[in-house]
Amino acid sequence: MKQENVFTVAGTSNFKGEVKVRFANDLVSRIKALHRSGHQDVNLIELPKPMTKLEALQYLQAQGVTQGDAGYAVAAKVAEKSKIAKKGEVKVKATSVKAVAKAGQAQAV
Repeated sequence: MKQENVFTVAGTSNFKGEVKVRFANDLVSRIKALHRSGHQDVNLIELPKPMTKLEALQYLQAQGVTQGDAGYAVAAKVAEKSKIAKKGEVKVKATSVKAVAKAGQAQAV
């Protein structure tokens, strides 16, 4: 099973009018890299503990640090990550042992 990456920094940035969610492990170097690339409205925060992307997105929503387009970008990413997380879940339907035993006896007769 693949282990998910964890991050200590999360937030949003605006690049050419498109707001995206960003993740990193070093706040200062990530901000410098984004500014060097021409990003605007960089809003990154340090997370209280290392978190997966889904946990970090949920933390951002709970803290209310995202507003406007940034809030929409975070909500869209949460929906995407939740869908991926649910993809690994398996639903199992169990039948009772008595039902199986009765069915076996009925076939034997």
